[in-house]
Order: sequence, then structure tokens, then C-alpha cells
Amino acid sequence: MSKHSTFKSNRHKLPTNKHITCKDYQSMTPLTRIAQWVQNTPSLFKHNAPVWQASPVQNVQMDWPESYQGNPRLGFVYQYIFSQLFSQANNYQLLAEEIQLNQNGKTLGAIDFIVNNLALNQVEHWEIAIKFYLLHEERWYGPSAHDRLDLKLARMLEHQLNMSTSDAFQQAYPQWENISKHLLMQGRLYTNPFANYPIPTTCLAETLCQSRIKGYWCYQHQQHLIEEPLFSLVKHQWITGLETFQTPAEPVSSSHARHYQTATGTFWFIVPDHWPQESG
Repeated sequence: MSKHSTFKSNRHKLPTNKHITCKDYQSMTPLTRIAQWVQNTPSLFKHNAPVWQASPVQNVQMDWPESYQGNPRLGFVYQYIFSQLFSQANNYQLLAEEIQLNQNGKTLGAIDFIVNNLALNQVEHWEIAIKFYLLHEERWYGPSAHDRLDLKLARMLEHQLNMSTSDAFQQAYPQWENISKHLLMQGRLYTNPFANYPIPTTCLAETLCQSRIKGYWCYQHQQHLIEEPLFSLVKHQWITGLETFQTPAEPVSSSHARHYQTATGTFWFIVPDHWPQESG
């Protein structure tokens, strides 16, 4: 069983959502900040059904816990946020989540969400993901380099979304035969300003949302070229950034990618010099 994590709120930066005052933002818990980000941030891709550019749930106001106590992996935090938003949204009814599918003794996987779109009277299958990818030689790699955007997108489109039309699903849930499929992948894309890589405009057949190419990365031996102090981020801060900027991080030699932010809001990944060939 994975260990649990707790994070609590402090003071926060000025919000980008014009409907939220600075005073409101300063009183937000981390979960509230993440929920606001999820509802207002475009996905990594332009809209091209079943790929969606905007979050299906927006303008949901609810009280969030002061702290999160659960699996600290970002995917679990992200899933929890969406579960709560679907549950509270006026235009959706949450029917099921994390449906485990098995066929002939083999595990097919888990469906993220089944919801009823009340405005359309349509049952929808949603697969969601939050990802951070670094551009290297025209491919987008995860910080650990075991993950790649093209591979993740292909699996979501070709396997995960198709689970709701599989025989195993249709036999178990015949009432949801006429289900529609939807994919949302949020996150951030990072480029190396010290390398001359052309920036792709597409991944597979999907058009990248250029506004999400807004972070930077570099190798450890290039870190001295960064002109601003860096501040370390813990995992849940990867999504929304730091609440306050206190002590800058010292340059370190690490076998793992490390995530930072500058006081002006720029996100940076510093990766080992052998990345992406070998990465932990």
C-alpha cells in the first residue's frame, strides 16, 4: 500500500482567475487551488473529439478539506479532485468511477469515470490524466523518461477509451450501451532554451495546445545558465506552483529529475546529464 501524504495551505500568489479576489486566493487550501487550476486550464491538446481541450467541469464552488491525506502521487490527487467536481457539478451526475474490467481471467484495466451529462441526457466515459513532458529531439519524455507523450496518448485512445465498448463492459453494464467517449490530458510541456530543438505542433494526429508549452528544462551542467534563483517544488506543487518563495535551492547533483519554480513563476526541470538514456 502506498504511503499517504498531507499538505496544508499557507499564503498564495495573486490568482489568474479574474473572478477570484486576492483575499479569496490567499485563504485557499492546496486542494482548492488545484481544483481551480483543473477547471480553468486547457489540456495539452486542441479539441478534436474524443480529445477535449477544456475541462468538462467548470465554475464548481465547493468547500475543500484543509489538508489532503491520501496517496501522494499526482494521478491519485488529480483523480480525487475530478471525482469531487463531477459529484458537485450541476450539469453532471457521477454514475461510477474506477471500474475494474476483467475478461477471460485477464485484467483489461480500469475506467476512470462514467457520468451522465444532464444537459445532453448522454452517458459519457471520461479518461483523464495529468502529465508533465520534456521535449528532447522532437519527442516529449516524462521526467523519469520511462513515459512518453506519444505512447501515453496512443494507449489512452486505443486501449483505455475502448474499454467502454468492450464485451466485458457491455455485458456488465448493458444499460450504458450508447456511451460517448472523452479524453482530457492536462499538465505542462517543457522545452530546453539552451538547445536548438524544433518544437512539434502535433503528437500523433492531435494538435498541441501551444499555451501549455510554457515550462523549461535543462541538464545539470547547464543549470548555471539560468539567470533567476530556483525554488524547489514538492509533488503537489507541480500543478499550481509555490505559495510563497523563501529560500532558493542550492545546485545539487542528482540521479533524478528535480522540479523548480522561479519567483517570476517560470517552471524548470533540472535533469541528470545522462537523461533520457538512463533515468530513475
